[in-house]
Amino acid sequence: MKATGIVRRIDDLGRIVIPKEIRRTLRIREGDPLEIFTDKEGEVILKKYSPIGELSEFANQFADSINKTSGHIACISDRDAIIAVSGASRKEFAEKTLSQDLERIMEEKTTLVVKSPDDKPVQILSDDGGEKKYTSQVISPIISEGDTIGSVIILSTDPGVSMGEVEAKLAQSAAGVLGKQMEQ
Repeated sequence: MKATGIVRRIDDLGRIVIPKEIRRTLRIREGDPLEIFTDKEGEVILKKYSPIGELSEFANQFADSINKTSGHIACISDRDAIIAVSGASRKEFAEKTLSQDLERIMEEKTTLVVKSPDDKPVQILSDDGGEKKYTSQVISPIISEGDTIGSVIILSTDPGVSMGEVEAKLAQSAAGVLGKQMEQ
């Protein structure tokens, strides 16, 4: 565990403020759920809760199905990171932080289709170094109970491939099923 040197007191209602610097670093926003753990030494551990992370096995199977159906790279993310990938190296995507552009698209709650490199593909991961290696892509937000909880992403690196309505409908369908699954 990494020490920050920041000390906070518990108020009379049992609350503690997580410093802004830590919230910004960990991308914790107002209203985000946190899991609370304790260990044998009496430490209290707060972990950002990912509702879609609970469905990681289901998400992996879904990503595999999308990849086999479309022949493209398929990723499923929560609001912060890729949790499932098929058709590409897990090492390249899994547990990597999403770019701010992708987060913005998810918050808009609309499906984005980038048909070719001329349409300016969106940077998927924050640590891609600005390299936009995907020539076409579809991004569809996963919405559960009115809130965006993640996204379904279909990618291609082949300049000869153009994403269209079929890929958009596939991503939207997958996002709809995952959203409904979270509501149950």
